[in-house]
Amino acid sequence: MGNQDTDNLPNSPLLTGVGRDIDGTGKFEIEFTPDRTRDDLFNNRPGAHLREKILNLPESPGVYMYIDRHGKVIYVGKAKRLKRRVSSYFNRRHDSVKTNLLVRNIVDMRFIVVATEEDALHLENAMIKSYQPHYNVLLKDDKSYPWIVVTKELYPRVFMTRERDVDGKYYGPYANQQSAKVVLQLIRDVYPLRSCRHALDEKGIVRNKFSLCLDYHIKKCGGACRGLISPEKYGEYVSQVRQILSGETDVLEKYLQEEMDRLSGEWKFEEAQIMKEKYETVRSYNSKTVIAVTEKEDADMFAYDENGDSAYVNFMHLHHGAVVQSLNMEFRRKLAETPSEILSMAIGEIARRFDRTFKTVIVPFEPDVEFAGVEFIVPKRGDKRKILDVGMKNVRQYMLDKEKLAEKLDPEKGVEKLMEQMKSDFRLNVQPRHIECFDNSNIQGTNPVASCVVFRNGKPAKRDYRHFIIKTVVGANDFASMKEVLHRRYSRMMAEGEPLPQLVVVDGGKGQLSAAVEAFDEMGIRGEVALVGIAKRLEEIYFPGDQLPLYIDKKSRSLQVVQALRDEAHRFGITHHRLRRSKGQVSSELDSIKGIGTATAKTLMKVFKSVKRIREASRESLEEAVGKSKGGIVYTHFHPADTEGKDPIPEK
Repeated sequence: MGNQDTDNLPNSPLLTGVGRDIDGTGKFEIEFTPDRTRDDLFNNRPGAHLREKILNLPESPGVYMYIDRHGKVIYVGKAKRLKRRVSSYFNRRHDSVKTNLLVRNIVDMRFIVVATEEDALHLENAMIKSYQPHYNVLLKDDKSYPWIVVTKELYPRVFMTRERDVDGKYYGPYANQQSAKVVLQLIRDVYPLRSCRHALDEKGIVRNKFSLCLDYHIKKCGGACRGLISPEKYGEYVSQVRQILSGETDVLEKYLQEEMDRLSGEWKFEEAQIMKEKYETVRSYNSKTVIAVTEKEDADMFAYDENGDSAYVNFMHLHHGAVVQSLNMEFRRKLAETPSEILSMAIGEIARRFDRTFKTVIVPFEPDVEFAGVEFIVPKRGDKRKILDVGMKNVRQYMLDKEKLAEKLDPEKGVEKLMEQMKSDFRLNVQPRHIECFDNSNIQGTNPVASCVVFRNGKPAKRDYRHFIIKTVVGANDFASMKEVLHRRYSRMMAEGEPLPQLVVVDGGKGQLSAAVEAFDEMGIRGEVALVGIAKRLEEIYFPGDQLPLYIDKKSRSLQVVQALRDEAHRFGITHHRLRRSKGQVSSELDSIKGIGTATAKTLMKVFKSVKRIREASRESLEEAVGKSKGGIVYTHFHPADTEGKDPIPEK
């Protein structure tokens, strides 16, 4: 079992570790004699040699391949932790019969270690395409998109497909499967078209070769398989479906309204009601999918956005204001390509892929290539600007979706990006991996407390949260309280040799920030630890020495982290303050009773749980809890009217 040979492997630059003699032939030599017994096979237990391999697997991201007795790859999978994932297949019976069959046929295995789970995903995809294992679903090529086809048949079918291998008219492509499903649902709600796959012909229909399905009985199909709807009437429905798929839904909406009015005028109210339901369905669809523009000619639009080394382009083709084609593309920069160069590449790719000829194209800026016979418009206002704004919204959403997926596959990459953004936004010299936020809480100076919350890598580190009871400040003085808390926190951290945070946030404006600056100056850590204040009302960020605050973009993740810090500090502090205030109220009520000490008060609270229950308790219950003498004192305190004229209980 030597080092792996990566020369024949797909995507070999992804490989960062060592595997087990992998080549690209699709056949592998079994490294040991199969030793699984019949009992092992039944209970999905590995043999001794395979078990040893599994025990030696690393807890790292990677790709694994299962091999059968012929040396053929039967399954390729990816894992965040190879050892845990591979082990999960063995030593138990699975609910899926197919999984049990897979495990039963495993004789040997190979693996490749990669840097991240995202790398594993890409390598898995490449290896599945290369080896085409029996137990894997072959991943779709990224270049296949959903289309809607209207077939050329006696009774045409309308369905979604990614393969253009059926004789018919194709509409699309659609940006994603969900977009195509919305259109198909509209068609299904309005028109009784068949959804079956029968090859209907006149001879088969006459001989009653086909049976009516559920769709006919629930009035979703006109019964074409039995000839219950004529090809001519069915063809009228298909013509209107073509209008929807071509983007002429406003024309269809107008036609349905005219038909509804005509049938109503002829007193055919039941037919008019059916037409009305179709009209309202199409109208509802138009309100969600048609861009409200006065110009109804066809339009092509490209929107562009970027983030780091990734650039994103959205293409849309509109017909009568309806989006009939939409596609998102992602480009990874290899060199320093400009946005204009990438936009040119996108336009050329769409023209080649879908055999499109452009005349007028709406763009956010001019591409760097001149396309013969194409006019590029960079709109500033009007209908064309509305179209571009819709495209920009789509491309930004696509970019966010991609970023979220990348962060899910490689969380450290997302943290690194956030830290760099915060470093830039808050003018820091280092990434703020460790941030602390302080907040004060009191009511008219009573029970003053402060809270300190800690975020590490942009996430709460609740184990490091701290409460502070203000000791040296009398009355409501938030500035002095802030100064005291900062002194206590960082003097102790320096004394214990703990690392200081890279950024400290104080909840408040210039006043609290000035008190914090004084504390930092006195401790000698100003300049070593960055300090900012955040004002509640307008989310203003104050820096020491600046007269004017900084306003960060409301959608910025930097501001969202600071807001989360501030809100968490407020929650943590107010909870502690309420608890202390509640305890103070309880102790003061019992401590005010002459002859009742702290121990007796604790006993009463332990037995009765609250002052309210102590007040409502009978004399006998109180005497049973703390004795006849003290029980009588407590009862007399809460029920003075019941004891008037009686001799007080003598004190011992």
